[in-house]
Amino acid sequence: MTDILIINGPNLNLLGTREPEIYGKESLSDVEQSLKKLSLENNIEISFVQSNAEHEIINYIQSAKLEKIKFIIINPGPLTHTSIALRDTFLSVEIPFIEIHISNIHKREEFRKKSFLSDISDGVIVGCGTNGYRYALLDAIKNIKE
Repeated sequence: MTDILIINGPNLNLLGTREPEIYGKESLSDVEQSLKKLSLENNIEISFVQSNAEHEIINYIQSAKLEKIKFIIINPGPLTHTSIALRDTFLSVEIPFIEIHISNIHKREEFRKKSFLSDISDGVIVGCGTNGYRYALLDAIKNIKE
């Protein structure tokens, strides 16, 4: 049974090739392999999903409640700044989650500085590159074990 679901939003499938000066050279698969290793070391089951479609991400979050997933880590990508539907879904399922961003959204374009998720999340990690996933996973593991 999965303990933690890691969701990646639009364009994160291009990680490693998309604007490497902003997002780095590590692929999404590389990130997932690193997190799998960390989860095994901590005896935690994780699973990964990525979608470029808002409705699919909403379905994943709703299914997480039915599957009794304990924690979600999400990099919502551009949906961060546009999706009230995503916000409402998190409020509906009441699963703790951490919002992460590879780049520092506060140092980028003005429209990227507003998140519809940050104020309802259990934590926000920005600007730490792909290490943000690791930090989020460690915090989620701590949360589950307490």
